[in-house]
Amino acid sequence: MTDKIVPPASPDAATAAAGAHRFRISRRGLLGAAATLAAARLLLPGGAFAAATGAAPEKTDLTIGFIPLTDCAPLVIAHEKGFFKREGLKVTLSKEASWANIRDKMTIGALDAAHMLAGMPIAATLGLGAIPQAQVTALSLDLNGNAITLSNALHDRMVAADPAAMAERPMTARALKAVIDADKAAGKAPLTFAAVFPVSSHMYELRYWLASAGIDPDADLRIIVIPPPQMVANLRAGNCDGYCVGEPWNERAVEAGIGKVAITSVELWANQPEKVLGVAADWAEKNPATHEAMLRAVIAAGQWLDDPANRAEAADIIAGRAYVNAPAEVVRMSMTGTFRYAADEAPRPLPDFNVFSRYAANFPWISHAEWTLTQMIRWGQIDRPVDIAATAAAVYRPDLYRRVAAQMGIAAPTIDRKPEGVNTSAWTLTEATRPIAMGPDVFFDGTRFDPADPVGYIRRFAIKAPAVDLTALAAAQTTPRASAA
Repeated sequence: MTDKIVPPASPDAATAAAGAHRFRISRRGLLGAAATLAAARLLLPGGAFAAATGAAPEKTDLTIGFIPLTDCAPLVIAHEKGFFKREGLKVTLSKEASWANIRDKMTIGALDAAHMLAGMPIAATLGLGAIPQAQVTALSLDLNGNAITLSNALHDRMVAADPAAMAERPMTARALKAVIDADKAAGKAPLTFAAVFPVSSHMYELRYWLASAGIDPDADLRIIVIPPPQMVANLRAGNCDGYCVGEPWNERAVEAGIGKVAITSVELWANQPEKVLGVAADWAEKNPATHEAMLRAVIAAGQWLDDPANRAEAADIIAGRAYVNAPAEVVRMSMTGTFRYAADEAPRPLPDFNVFSRYAANFPWISHAEWTLTQMIRWGQIDRPVDIAATAAAVYRPDLYRRVAAQMGIAAPTIDRKPEGVNTSAWTLTEATRPIAMGPDVFFDGTRFDPADPVGYIRRFAIKAPAVDLTALAAAQTTPRASAA
């Protein structure tokens, strides 16, 4: 193979340390974000990049960053199985130590593209916590893939506090609330949880789970940032009492006998978005044929991955030292459709823990970006009114995905948004070029998200910490329902 692997850089001090989990856009940052969005729109005349169908790639040597997680699999398989090569691309996969590394290398142009958290290109475009850079994604890499793991000691305390709650599936944080209340009454220091990045799905999943049980994530405990590969070591050292991370770092704690899984992300919100393939907006404008070739390769890899006959081989490949660097039997657990919640329990069937192609998994739903924006606002990461729909549409690019899907002859949705929390079982999306089999999309607490009313959705939460006036936010929306909220 011509492709290469670059070893990880050392973790940056700010990320390796337990960093603060909240940040806001300053007025200066908001002006920068507005300028970045404006620049993005200039790059997107008529809402689309120049067509590149049939053209040769403008750039063939690419560097793509990734984090050692099982959901880097589409990039690894595109490399290992020759899908990149088939598209005329010579790819270097750059293994990064933290999401901050990915963010910073994208900003300075050291990466052509990257395995990104779903919220990262949105945050980059808005300038959240960093210099604004207009970014786009035309491809979701996967659905689901995360879990919340508790230390054995905390799990035991929760069982003692509320055994009935701990026997429920999906498990709520009700027993954790009892533990926290008892600690407060005794004057003890708050518990510490970890997530992988401030704008990660993991951060929002953890906060959603906590708040659903009446726990205020900002007042009742501490949330720190730890890169994924360092989670298990920090749990073992007692630096955190629990965490939310992607695989294999939950099963690794279970296998080591130091943690137990409370709830997986597929149970918390079935078939939620997880990672995306992100690029800078100006890079995509300059290299439309290269971008399309890269998308075709990764989509093909996702299709290969979702063939059950290939999952065991895929797990063995990504478990290797160059990629995830974890025991193959641990990686196989989630990748082959089972999941172990505790070392003293048998694995349970969980066939949708990792979804790489099924259920229109690769389609970049604008409504998924809008949900992420509601969580950024809910938790005070954005402190000025933003147009949620316009911001989401500047970053998530279903039009680019549809072009590539047409080239490949695969079905694609003909709508950009869909409600979430509606379907409790399999269903069929008929608003597509061909009907698409879809999976459940329910939230564990029974809530629903209507993308036509994002501000109303934020308002419904009893626990929230918005740093923007919600009336002013509603006035900034362009959709009639949202503006009337």
